[in-house]
Amino acid sequence: MTNEFKTPKEAKERLIYRIRAGLIMMGSATKAELSQRLGISFPTISKFIAQMEKDGEIRYSGDDDSSGGRRARRYSYDTEYMLGLAVFVEKDETKYSIFNCVGDIIEQGSNPSVLQEDTEQLASLIEELIEKYPRLRSVAIGVPGAVDNGRIIYIPPYKQFQDYDLKEEFEARFQIPFVVENDMNASVLGYASNFELENESLVYLYFGQYGPGSGIMINGDVVRGSTFFSGEISLVPQYDSRTFLEALQGEEPNRRIVLAGDNQIDAVARLIATLGAIINPRAVIFNDDEVDEDLLARIVDRSAAYIPKKHLPSLLMSNWRQDYLSGLQHLALNLMITECC
Repeated sequence: MTNEFKTPKEAKERLIYRIRAGLIMMGSATKAELSQRLGISFPTISKFIAQMEKDGEIRYSGDDDSSGGRRARRYSYDTEYMLGLAVFVEKDETKYSIFNCVGDIIEQGSNPSVLQEDTEQLASLIEELIEKYPRLRSVAIGVPGAVDNGRIIYIPPYKQFQDYDLKEEFEARFQIPFVVENDMNASVLGYASNFELENESLVYLYFGQYGPGSGIMINGDVVRGSTFFSGEISLVPQYDSRTFLEALQGEEPNRRIVLAGDNQIDAVARLIATLGAIINPRAVIFNDDEVDEDLLARIVDRSAAYIPKKHLPSLLMSNWRQDYLSGLQHLALNLMITECC
């Protein structure tokens, strides 16, 4: 059996992560409770608790009632010790959210879109926020394009961001961990985390500023694909010679997509039937700015012409911007807890 950790430093970081995550999840705990909960020896727990308390990461929060012997000291995590930043960039705006390590929002804001400029505009925004909040320890950035491990590999029509390794460049510049994610992948993750859904299969559809996109979750895992191109549904072929995007646009290719006509309803219904037949999700979530109950009912009726109705997913509505930011926050929190020491 190979050793899970290659170096003592990696082993130490893993132990700190487990203690940190345990305290955040439990709210407060004694050394004995942490030792029992995490399966780490009491002397090891004591050693790391002493160091984390010295560093200001955790704090003494009182003594437990005595059961006849020495009263146990109780510790809690300082929720303001580390902060996270979530940023999403879209065609018309750049939104951001600052939050603590239990997810409480400290500040939210909106700026003009950085996509119309170069990457330095985004860097300047993050630099300003780091100067304002020096305890920022992780950043999650959402972009309307395909992302391969931090590199933006497909983001029409913004050539200045194409093939740009945002994660590598910004980590080198700011010396804190970054995660970069596709907007719809973040959205489906945010929806699942908001409703505490585990092991679910979901698809999130959005028709907004760039044409249609989707985030796909199967059995609780976000699907990115072998080349990180999963979810680019605008390219799905329909009607012999048209893609899904072309079917939605009809004779007005430069107009923002508004779902209304029978042809558009049929195009969406075909996509829903395809998703049902291939991945059989429990639900497909739509942006509540783009649909209403009547429209969803029409899509369900039309979809039933292509696939037995009992196999159709539920069609639901949600607040896309809220889910998007929640997904990025989830990613930044995970990064904060697991990579910051």
